[in-house]
Amino acid sequence: MSTISEKSELLFLYESTFSIPNGDPFTGEQRYDDETKRILVSDVRIKRFIRDYLIERGHEIFVMNDKSTIEAGGESGAASRLNSLIKKYEKDLVPAESSPEPNEEGEESGKGKKAKGKKGSAVNALALLQKCTDVRLFGGISTKVDAAVNITGPVQFALLNPSLNAVDLRTHQNTSVFSSSSEKSRGAIGTTSVVPYALCQIQGWINPYSAKLSGMTEADTAELFAALWKSINNANTRSKSNQNAVLLLQIVYANADDKLYGLGRLLKLASDKRDEQLRSADDYKLDLAALLEKVASDKVKAVRYYTEVDVIDKALNGQPKFEKLQL
Repeated sequence: MSTISEKSELLFLYESTFSIPNGDPFTGEQRYDDETKRILVSDVRIKRFIRDYLIERGHEIFVMNDKSTIEAGGESGAASRLNSLIKKYEKDLVPAESSPEPNEEGEESGKGKKAKGKKGSAVNALALLQKCTDVRLFGGISTKVDAAVNITGPVQFALLNPSLNAVDLRTHQNTSVFSSSSEKSRGAIGTTSVVPYALCQIQGWINPYSAKLSGMTEADTAELFAALWKSINNANTRSKSNQNAVLLLQIVYANADDKLYGLGRLLKLASDKRDEQLRSADDYKLDLAALLEKVASDKVKAVRYYTEVDVIDKALNGQPKFEKLQL
């Protein structure tokens, strides 16, 4: 199956209400830009949403927190994970290269025997990594000895993605029934910061040149979009359950070397209220004017979108170059 040929940029909006869209792993607090008051969502958080969704649907995933998929042996996590794939797909591996066997004088005798050469091992490692949907999308590495592979993912998200609105974080305290230690008779008290309301914008890029090595296909693109949308809506943890996908945009370039400046700064919120007072989509209107003007450029071949919000759908449906996706 051929790899993707189109270069595109992604803008994905989702709302989060009295939640923690992306906690800092060291502090547990929501990632936050103190100067702009925007909350921040990392690329790693979004990729984790997508991977978890794909795992639930039976996809082979390389980066996953499941020790049962990792073979023991003292190697690094990536090498151990590759070992588990080697064991699972042993019948699919190509034979190692034929390598001439040296004679007693150290010269090649011409009598070849099957030997595990570095090239053969790397070829197998690449083929095994390409079996994993997340590697075809986001890339991956093998650190296994004599089978080192480094694949740059064709799908990349911004390292940190600021929300479209400024936010005042709210301190939230709660108590637990269980005590923090056996010496204490009462439950513990915890304090955290929650986001009253944020419209999160995730910016991404899809590069066809990187797809040639990773093996990303159009079918993978469709899986990516479905996972991006549905994983947000299906998040079922205490800090993520009150989230809703709002709008997915794929801006497709006419040529693989084209790029428009500033696509991530086009969408705005229009409201009589201050950003910090927003509590739902009823409090503002999504201003699409700058986006519609920008994508009129000859550099844009098409704009594919998906939304279940009627007012947004009506604003985009029928616009030149706009096509609605099916998820």
